[in-house]
Amino acid sequence: MARKIKEMSGIEEAIVGLIGARGPLTGFEIQKEIRTDSLLLWRACRTSGRLEVRSVGTRYMRLDRHVDGFARLSPSILREFLTYCVIGLPDDSSALDDRCLAVGDRIREISRLKFDRALQMVLDVMEEYEDAAEMAGRMCFIIAGDIVYNMAHDVPRPERSTGKLVKGSDIDLVVVTDDDVADGPIGRLDELIYRRKYRMLIDPAVNEEVDYKIKRLMRVREQAAFDDFKRMVAVKILDEGVFLHGSEEIFRAVKDIIRERGLDGRLAELEARAHVFRSRAEMSILDGSLNGEKIKETHLFYSAEEFEEFE
Repeated sequence: MARKIKEMSGIEEAIVGLIGARGPLTGFEIQKEIRTDSLLLWRACRTSGRLEVRSVGTRYMRLDRHVDGFARLSPSILREFLTYCVIGLPDDSSALDDRCLAVGDRIREISRLKFDRALQMVLDVMEEYEDAAEMAGRMCFIIAGDIVYNMAHDVPRPERSTGKLVKGSDIDLVVVTDDDVADGPIGRLDELIYRRKYRMLIDPAVNEEVDYKIKRLMRVREQAAFDDFKRMVAVKILDEGVFLHGSEEIFRAVKDIIRERGLDGRLAELEARAHVFRSRAEMSILDGSLNGEKIKETHLFYSAEEFEEFE
């Protein structure tokens, strides 16, 4: 225990000195200079009376099958610390204010850029789509994920299928059609989106990961049963999603299904639980009641999806 306290004190001293010389820094900037375990770095900043940690942005709910009760907050504790936190000295609040404003502006800029890129992708797809005239008014594109919360980031991370690095947050798209759309037009749309997705992934100038689903309204109604994990995730994505392109009438129909089933209220309850879970997780990590292995096993510090990125 004495050794750990000494180690933490040394890390704190190094962080205070670094910030004293360079001004307020993000967690990632500190980690680049002070090469030590991320958990120790986070603890040192959060427990220090000589440092102030400010979080920039929004915490929002994600569903994670590895978490008890499924509901957790995003960004994860570590992602928030590295990307969305500014650490400074308490007696230099003006510098902290300025740096927080700059970090927040950058996050919103990245979110806007990714939103615009998603819209351009959809417009390019529709230009090539031979069924575009027939499908007018019969489908809509919905965008979800970090982007809609203005919380997108551009920190390189491994793409799930290839392991290659991509530019931060992925672009999450859902295409919803009316029930009478035949398989042919859906299949042709799927092929076009997949081709565009692949080009965006391999083009070094773009290097974006796009995740997408195409479904009919009847599938949305089935998923609104909200009775297993996959259906819960699908509803959560549609609930947070915002209109990108196509039929606003179909977009409203999706939102009506969620509201009429009371699923917006159930998701709000899950989000409230996620805030409690996060608060307890942070307390348990800070007070040392959990060892490193238990923290990894319970996915408290970062999500299961971030395991490869942060290990």
